[in-house]
Amino acid sequence: MRPLAHAVPGAIAQLLRETPLSNGKAAFAWAAAVGPALDRATRVALDGTVLIVEVTSEQWARELERSRSVILMRLQALLGRDNLTWISIRNTCANQ
Repeated sequence: MRPLAHAVPGAIAQLLRETPLSNGKAAFAWAAAVGPALDRATRVALDGTVLIVEVTSEQWARELERSRSVILMRLQALLGRDNLTWISIRNTCANQ
């Protein structure tokens, strides 16, 4: 018998892949993929198959750049490889 904690990620991924892609679904997957601290420091929105991530800190922008490929793989596991092809990072503090 496997612990419930091992089955939950697969069940969530299957449920997410079976529903239409939306900003809400992407935001949920983002929070699951990056954890609460980074989720609070960002805002996400979909533009086709690209996830636009807005950050308000240079530190978080650097961390996202460094971790982009790992985060993208996690998101693709949740949302489907063809549904999300890239993460675009926008640093909103640089524009102020």
